[in-house]
Amino acid sequence: MDRKELFEKKPKIKINGKISSCPTSAAMELIGGKWKSVILIHLADDKKRYNELRKEVEGITERTLSLQLKKLELDGLVTRKVFTKKPPLKVEYALTEFGQSLVPILESIRDWGLYAAEIKGEFLIEE
Repeated sequence: MDRKELFEKKPKIKINGKISSCPTSAAMELIGGKWKSVILIHLADDKKRYNELRKEVEGITERTLSLQLKKLELDGLVTRKVFTKKPPLKVEYALTEFGQSLVPILESIRDWGLYAAEIKGEFLIEE
């Protein structure tokens, strides 16, 4: 059955134990919230170490970043690779193949965010 036929049948979708009646709700179970898509777009170009992500994702606390990365890893969107056995650990995060499938969507959301800023807001450029 192709996706169009499946969508027309309106099946319930179960992800992470939660049942959704809409594919968009099911997708948001994996990438919804304030930080997940922001973290994912920062990993779209290349793998990053934890501290690189912490510096790039402005406004996120260390605890929140750590928790969100764990959730993204459990959901199969991100891999975590540890290079050292003793502290301080060298850890790299990267998108999985499943996570890479989100890159065009995340780029569209980023572009729409720029458009929304043009229409509804303004750009504040620090010099």
